[in-house]
Amino acid sequence: MDILQPPGWPRPKGYSNGIAAEGRQIYVAGQIGWDETETIVSDDLAEQFRKVLENTLDVLAEAGAEAHHIVRMTGFITDRDEYLAAGRELGAIWKEIIGRHYPVMAFVIVSGLIEPRAKIEIETTAVIPS
Repeated sequence: MDILQPPGWPRPKGYSNGIAAEGRQIYVAGQIGWDETETIVSDDLAEQFRKVLENTLDVLAEAGAEAHHIVRMTGFITDRDEYLAAGRELGAIWKEIIGRHYPVMAFVIVSGLIEPRAKIEIETTAVIPS
């Protein structure tokens, strides 16, 4: 896996501009902050984010993938201000669960998600090198 960083561009914080990878691809459906009984774990955005990352790693593990295999994540958030206010806490949770691996990422503000109490949903692509 190669991080794509054009010369002269500042290094982004918390994500990569691009990644080139070869190998077995794993696609993870959008994960929300619920447990195995489909119960939302909390109405707190940070706690939902924690559970989203844990759920994502659980699905990846089924394919033999780990956090460092993640190449792309797309997140959908229902409240921009809440997301920005929780930034430091979300960063700490990221480092605790994912570590210092920063895939290509994009987040989109949406008016709502299918599960009414969900505040965040993230879909993920991972590549296990050949």
